[in-house]
Amino acid sequence: MAEERGQATVELVAALPALLLAAVVALQLLAAGYALTLADGAAEAGALALASGGSAAGAARSALPGWAEDDVAVRVEGGTVTVRLLPPSPLRAVADRLAVSSSASARPAR
Repeated sequence: MAEERGQATVELVAALPALLLAAVVALQLLAAGYALTLADGAAEAGALALASGGSAAGAARSALPGWAEDDVAVRVEGGTVTVRLLPPSPLRAVADRLAVSSSASARPAR
């Protein structure tokens, strides 16, 4: 029995990196989902501005929070506004792979 003392501690120390990795992956996926929601709202704001004769790119950018300022690309083609957004991530390569985009369409103002 004395040889088994501390076994739970050793198992916890061995499993801790796997638990931390699972938590980081889960948080990164949540951040990607949040970025998609933001991109949807920004694309819709851009399409509404386009429909009313305003600047679609400016409206889409202003609909995003400050942290997304350097991580967004807005494209306007015809009546479609497309927003591509990188989710927040500690690793740029991960953010590039999880980039999200959303489009919204509107008829331009006459």
